[in-house]
Parts: sequence; C-alpha cells; structure tokens
Amino acid sequence: MSYRKWVNADDPTNPSVEKKDHIYTENYIKDSGLDYIFLRNSQYAEAMITNYFTYVKGDGVLKNNQGDGLMAYISRQDCGKATAYALASNDYHSAILNINGAEAMTISKFIEIGNEATGNNVSYQEITDEQNYAIFDAMGVPRTTDGKFKKDSEAPFSSDGMVTFGQAIREGKMSLKTDDFEKLTGDQPLTVKYMFEHSDDFQIGARHSQDK
Repeated sequence: MSYRKWVNADDPTNPSVEKKDHIYTENYIKDSGLDYIFLRNSQYAEAMITNYFTYVKGDGVLKNNQGDGLMAYISRQDCGKATAYALASNDYHSAILNINGAEAMTISKFIEIGNEATGNNVSYQEITDEQNYAIFDAMGVPRTTDGKFKKDSEAPFSSDGMVTFGQAIREGKMSLKTDDFEKLTGDQPLTVKYMFEHSDDFQIGARHSQDK
C-alpha cells in the first residue's frame, strides 16, 4: 500500500499541527504489519500559487510567517503521478520516499518567479505568527477544523494548520530536498516557473475529486 503525508512529519521538533495526523497514521500502518510506501510530500505549489494571486488582487504584498525558510514546492499532479508509480512498483517495501519539487526555495524566490512569469509585481513581507493569525481571522478563516468554513473561501484550511506550517518552514523543518521523485517516476518534477506560466492549470480549485 502507499500513503501520502507531509515531509519531515516524524520530527518531534516540527511545530506543524498537521503532522500529528500524518505520523499517527504512519505509526498505525507500521504497527499493523502491512507492507507500505510512505510518500512524504512537500507543500503543494498550487496552494501558494493561488495565494499569490490573492495578493495580486489585493495590495500586492504577500504577507506570511515563512521568513527565509526553504520549501521544494511540488505540484499535486506530480504527487498523483508518484502515487501511481508507487502503487505499480515492486521495488519498494517498507519504504519512505520524499516527494519534492525541482528546487528548494524561499517564499521570496517563489514570488520572484511568479512576477517574472506573470508580469505582476507582488512583494513579500515577513510577519509574526500572531499577525498571521490576525490576517486569517479577518478573512473569516476558522483557527481549527472544528470551526465554520466559508463557501468558496480563498483559504479553505484552518489557520492553526497554516500558521504552524509556516512556522515549520521558517525554522527549517521543511527544507528537505531529495531525488526520490525522479528515481520513482523516471521524470523531473514540474518547476515553479512552468506552473506560474500555466497558472490557470495550477490553482487550488473546488477541492473535489475532479480537481487537478
């Protein structure tokens, strides 16, 4: 079997609250005695491309708490490809693979690539964790998954997950970059540049089974 989870989810110093479900499930599968391939995905590029265009439509200043932390943004299309290859493979048993994008980069570099590809002029401003919570509060984003989510929200996630994930990036907990994707699929992952150049195909969307 294969299972998709966050990169570095087993690091006890990783502050991301979203890793808790992932590592619990991973340990449950291990304890069951099943054969497994765990695919530890980097952050989906689509989430940050969608976020980028939110600020294009706003004041042009993308604000978050990631700072200078590195992330090898990966397309969900590539994550799906990796899953298909993992399910068809007989080469991996009780394995953990890191499914990373083509390059580990800061959010400032990500924005720079987006500006070059789209002609926009977004800039980056690092803010504190509490300031980041306040932005999401003002958008009506619930802090936890127990909250009420607005229909068609541009941030269809809980802010506790997003802010602690940004903290994990800032603290260097998500910077791992390997060639596991290339070894598994035989292909190179899509670049952030390519995804921005074809940005209509790389948005979060409605988050249903037909979403790319």
